[in-house]
Order: sequence, then structure tokens, then C-alpha cells
Amino acid sequence: MSKRKPHSLQARIARSCRSLLASNHVAVVNIDPSGRQGMINYKSLKNIAPGRIGQAVCGIAHCWTIYLSVHCIDARGDRYSKSIEVAPDGVYLSDHIEDVIEHCYKQLRETANQNQMVASGWIAIPESISLEEDHAARLFEAVGAWRQHKVAA
Repeated sequence: MSKRKPHSLQARIARSCRSLLASNHVAVVNIDPSGRQGMINYKSLKNIAPGRIGQAVCGIAHCWTIYLSVHCIDARGDRYSKSIEVAPDGVYLSDHIEDVIEHCYKQLRETANQNQMVASGWIAIPESISLEEDHAARLFEAVGAWRQHKVAA
């Protein structure tokens, strides 16, 4: 007779949190210069209120996919974006991916034309999925990336 694995409450909580995030299609979105940050359902494009889902995002480690983008308007008035997608190897807490986001975000902003830049932002998804460019554009549009107003410091 084989021995059963011992009960692991921590593993059970982690599975439950990952299931909650996957079923709600959670993505964390940050937009500058307004400083808006929040959670959004990346399928339905609806805002998600902080609470239990926010605890699930921050409380356990995930495999993250991070989509960084700079939004610009050229001299003719046409919109365009310059974007990259980053997927760090391993599982990380939300606090520990800050360095990866900051490093890549700074590089991307420096390579963009500063005279044409309207806004910039990132989308962090606690799953190992890839965002297509048009889907990411819809997400940024849903949170108002093209209509930015700088918050007074």
C-alpha cells in the first residue's frame, strides 16, 4: 500500500489563488504619466476591485508575463506603440518582479521619441501566456492610456 502525501495547506492555498486568478483573467495594469494602477479582466476588459483577488496576486508567487509599451503620436497625428514582452524565468512574488519591470520599462522609454510620447505603461499577467499586440492595445485603450493627464506631485 502506498503512502499518501501529507496535507500541505500552503500548496492548497496557492492552487486556490492561481485558480481564482485564472478564472477571473486578472492582469495588473500601470499607466504613466497619470500613475493609474489597477487590475483588469484581460478578456472582458472590465476593472476588478481590489480585495481577495488582490491578495491572491500579491500573496503568492506566480510565473509572470509582462507587456511593456510606449504610446506615441507621430507628426501626422497617427497613433503608434513601441512594445516588448518579458517573461522572467521562474516564479516570483509581485514585489520581486519590480526590478525587471523597472529596468525594461526605463530602457523602452529611453528608446522612444520623447517629442511624440503621450503615455507609457505595462501589463503584468500572473500566468505564462503571451499577449498579442492588438489585444494589449485594447487593454491599454480600455484603461485610457491615450487620454492621460499628469497627476500633480
